[in-house]
Parts: sequence; C-alpha cells; structure tokens
Amino acid sequence: MVRKGIRDKVAIIGADATKYGELWDYNQYDLLYEAAHGAFDDAGITKDDIDAAWVGIFYYFTGLSGSTVEDILKLGGKPVTRTENYCASGMDAFRNACFAIASGAYDVVMACGVEKLMDEGSSGLPGFKIFGHPVFPTPSAPAMFSMAATRSFKEFGWQKEDLARVAVKNHENGYYHPKAHFRSKVDVDTVMRAPMIADPLGRFDCCAMSDGAAALILTTPEMAPSYAHGDDYVVVKANAISCRTNFPWYVPPGGPGADFTHFPATTKAAEYAYKEAGITNPRQEIDAAEVHDCFTITELINCQDLQFCERGQAAEELKNGTFNYDGETAVNPSGGLKSFGHPIGSTGCRMLQEITKQLQGRAEGRQVPDAKIGLCHNLGGAFCVCSVTILEQNQ
Repeated sequence: MVRKGIRDKVAIIGADATKYGELWDYNQYDLLYEAAHGAFDDAGITKDDIDAAWVGIFYYFTGLSGSTVEDILKLGGKPVTRTENYCASGMDAFRNACFAIASGAYDVVMACGVEKLMDEGSSGLPGFKIFGHPVFPTPSAPAMFSMAATRSFKEFGWQKEDLARVAVKNHENGYYHPKAHFRSKVDVDTVMRAPMIADPLGRFDCCAMSDGAAALILTTPEMAPSYAHGDDYVVVKANAISCRTNFPWYVPPGGPGADFTHFPATTKAAEYAYKEAGITNPRQEIDAAEVHDCFTITELINCQDLQFCERGQAAEELKNGTFNYDGETAVNPSGGLKSFGHPIGSTGCRMLQEITKQLQGRAEGRQVPDAKIGLCHNLGGAFCVCSVTILEQNQ
C-alpha cells in the first residue's frame, strides 16, 4: 500500500501568537481570543470562514473539550476538538487540522493551542503527584532530563559549560523577540553560577512556567492564493508523530526505552517526516528549526537526533556557531522555550507560527537569512512522544 500522506496538500495562510509570560491579567479565553483573531486578521478572514478547529490543551484546569474555544470565539456549534499529547498537544492539534484539509473534509480550519499555568501557583509543573502510574513513581521534569545530561556527559565528554552555551544562545535570540517571556541576555558565568535544580541542570538550564496561546489558519494550496498571504503562503511538507513508553527508566534500551543519550521518539518521528518531505540531508536542507529546548541538554540531544550534526558533536557544533540564527542550521532563532517559557498546549503552535513567519521573511524577532525550509519539533512527557513538522516557503 502506498501512503499518500499530507505533503503539499495543506497551506498555512495565517498565523499569530500572544506575548508569553506571567500574564496575570488574562485568562485562557482572553489568550485564545487574541491569538485566534490575530491569525484571522493575518489570513484576511473572519471567524465565520472557519469550518472546524482543533485546540491543544494539556491541563484540565485550562479547559476541557472543544468548548473552551467555542466559549470565547462563538463559532456557532461548528466542530471543535481538544487534543492532548503531553508537550506535543499543540502540534498534534495542527496535525489533525492538516489531515482535515488534506482529506477534503473542510476548506478552512484553525489549529490553536493555549495553556494557563501561572494561576495554579505551583513551584513546578502541576499534577506530578496525581498523574502517572499507581506503583512506578514519576520523577520531576528536571529530574527526567538530568539523567540525560549526566549520561551524555559520560558518553560524549560534555560539561556543564556546554549546556550553558545553549542558554546563552537562546536568551540572546529571545532578547530581540517582542513576545518572549524573557528578554535579557545572559553570559556563561551567570548560567554556571545559577542555583541548582536537578544536578547538573541549574536555573538557566530549565525553561520556565509561562502563559500563552498561538493559532494558525489552514487551507489547500489551491485556495491559498485567494487569501491575504496569496503570494507567500507556507506549504506543509510533512507532520509525523512517534510515541514510546511513559517509563523509559524501567525499560531496557533495546526495547521502547531510552539510553538517555538520544530520544527514540525524536529519531523515529524525524525519520517519518524526512521521508514524507523528501529531506535527505537535514543539516544542509533545513534552514531554520524551532526545537523543544525544555532543558539545555534537550536541545543538544535534539540537534543530534534530528541529524543536524553527528552523534556526540552537538556541543562542539554549538560552540562553532553552527546553530546560531545566521549559522548553517539556525536552531531556536526565536529564543525557544528558554526565552518563551512552556505553556504546554500552546508551544507547538507557537513554534509553527514562528517558522511560518521565518519562511515568509517577517519574523518578529531575529530573521534567519534566506530561510526556505523550516522544521518544528515537540518532545513531550518522559521523552515519550515527539512531533516533527516540515514547512516550506511557497515556490
């Protein structure tokens, strides 16, 4: 059987996001309204032009069901679906919206994501004592990724200073983005001296709690020229998801677990996405990438798993400037999760709208020179679910 996929069947014609941060004066409905109407305006449509919508929401306290969207946008009973897939919830919402367009079921749809974390008052991600297995304990998110850091230090000879350079690069990029949560540059010494969270990950090695929303408008490439971005709409080349075990520390690496120097869900999702998009040399072909830097170690491993460099070489490539916004493969030119924080359900859609604007030459922060092909990467849970999307400038 030949899999047809969604390559070249979906176009992005509108995209926008709210500012991210500690948004005490806004609730999730305010954020959804702002992001959605920003995307409507960008596409040159109104909410009445939308046939259906998908929204990424992780936490129940942000919203249950598609009614979270209906309650603020008043779409008049049109189909709206909530998606939840750990940190890939927003990109999975986009994936489902793509399938809807590619199948011919709808003409114009919206993919969006939102999360309102700050109101919970937690010192970390809420719910870790409630969610999970009744017998097998779940470590905190920093603890999960600290295992990857210590193992990578042993296997690759990396040091804490190598992690610090990720934070320095991403905060440098975020400094220029008007919607970033954190817009302050940091140096290696500041990162190295920060309080420890989960050894060897310090405060600047961890992304922050944050609030925010993002939205995208999709249609077919045939219909795209009739909208506001008719001359510079962005084409979806692939979207792939891979899921692994929730408990990689209990499963041998030969099974669905991980050896903590790479994330199998990322390598498999990337394999699927590259095959569908026709990407054979990611390092040379991908101009700009928004990858899931929930922790500094994660970005280094991501760069290897996504084949932007050889295994064990990410720290050296970073040091040499390969992943700078004007380097060979720009990684997190927006500032990434390190600068925006991680409102879980919205992050995937934020990444997608960032890369969309990069490919259109209208990035809100640093513009990657001559970007034609972009990648978005979400990694969720105990590195058990990954979504990889490939976008291309309309030729």
